[in-house]
Amino acid sequence: QLQLAESGGGLVQPGGSLRLSCEASGFAFELWPVGWFRQAPGKEREPVSCIDGGGDMTAYVDSVKGRFTISRDNDKEAVYLQMNSLKPEDTGVYYCAAISWFGGTCPGSGTDWGQGTQVTVSS
Repeated sequence: QLQLAESGGGLVQPGGSLRLSCEASGFAFELWPVGWFRQAPGKEREPVSCIDGGGDMTAYVDSVKGRFTISRDNDKEAVYLQMNSLKPEDTGVYYCAAISWFGGTCPGSGTDWGQGTQVTVSS
């Protein structure tokens, strides 16, 4: 079981950047792949990016490729999402969660969700 907490969201203009953090505590953090998800009002939650336990394998949804970068620091028990060139359609609540993933497309959901952090991209 992991306990996860997201932070780093805020209000930014289109083209701006944010760095989200997912801080974890619990059993064997380095063994857990982690995913970032987002949900806009009235829309389904969608996977954004995911990373394996060792931080060597990553994947991204097509809409954020080249703009977002996922990374992790297992010594700090943290996963990060660097978001550049933000667009209004990136607006939503961003969550991190433990996932079951062995490569390929990021899974659609996970477990041990944090409370989320709001990202708003607007002029």
